[in-house]
Amino acid sequence: MENLLINGDNVKGLKYLLEDCNLKGKVDLCYIDPPFATNCNFTITNGRASTISNSKNGNIAYSDKLTGSEFIAFLKERLMLVRELLSDKGSMYLHIDYKIGHYVKVMMDDVFGIENFRNDITRIKCNPKNFKRTGYGNIKDLILFYSKGSKPIWNEPKEPYTKKDLERLFKKDKNGRQYTTVPIHAPGETINGKSNQPFKGMMPPDGRHWRTDVETLEQWDNDGLIEWSNTGNPRKIIFADEKDGKRVQDVWEYKDPQYPTYPTEKNQNVLDLIIKTSSNKGSIVLDCFCGSGTTLKSAHSLERYWIGIDQSEIAIKATIKKIESIKGELFAPKPEFTIINLKKNV
Repeated sequence: MENLLINGDNVKGLKYLLEDCNLKGKVDLCYIDPPFATNCNFTITNGRASTISNSKNGNIAYSDKLTGSEFIAFLKERLMLVRELLSDKGSMYLHIDYKIGHYVKVMMDDVFGIENFRNDITRIKCNPKNFKRTGYGNIKDLILFYSKGSKPIWNEPKEPYTKKDLERLFKKDKNGRQYTTVPIHAPGETINGKSNQPFKGMMPPDGRHWRTDVETLEQWDNDGLIEWSNTGNPRKIIFADEKDGKRVQDVWEYKDPQYPTYPTEKNQNVLDLIIKTSSNKGSIVLDCFCGSGTTLKSAHSLERYWIGIDQSEIAIKATIKKIESIKGELFAPKPEFTIINLKKNV
């Protein structure tokens, strides 16, 4: 497998990957940040990308003129091709905004199956603004996360506990170590098996079973890892310093660059999290609206193969510049990739 940067219409690019590169069922992750049906042109003026307003004299990086049902049909055509490229353990992340996102979700339910919908992730994109309009201030967009099948790649993401988290969640202290306790039983009765046997002469409460076998419970108790209440209720001790962090939730605060090099350029930390979670080293990561190449840079730095597609010459130049900047980064090997120009075949 080689890294590919394709300059051309992404329908042609996706078909090229399917037919010429024989990559059907081989891509583990696709992330896209397509146009948001804003009916605007996004420009670069004097080397600076526009974020909110666009200069009429600027160079158009990309045009976002499709709206409504035409935009949904445009996206669906491309997602149908992406689905063919995804492996059975593959995932699809689509970055979109609140104005069109709910319509996009209905379409994606059709393409990927509503049973494969995983998350609607809220991404805090900017600081609060004081625009005067009828409505609440908008500081978010959303990422729709689907899998192709029932068992996608999933490397459980964790984030460190904050000081407030530790104070709130681990309120007890044992020999200078913060801890909390959790029940040693769980919902659901079991008739046979090791999770429904007596422990210290007691059975699990009605409608519940032990979280583990009795032998393990006995070992926990011998090791001082079970705390007994005054009423004889056993609970498992969980030490804060033995936890590797907390689960990542579905609200992410990764604000966009204040001075982007390309319009609507996204925070690389978003891509790092997605790629670490939903692909493995050696996986193929695809972005068929690659813009300035943030996805590709993240994939390369995390030792994944990557494929980027964009029809904008400005985007291709920005991507090449961003990929080649990896040379100076610690642990990242010199990037090698092939540029395919499909525009020559038009």
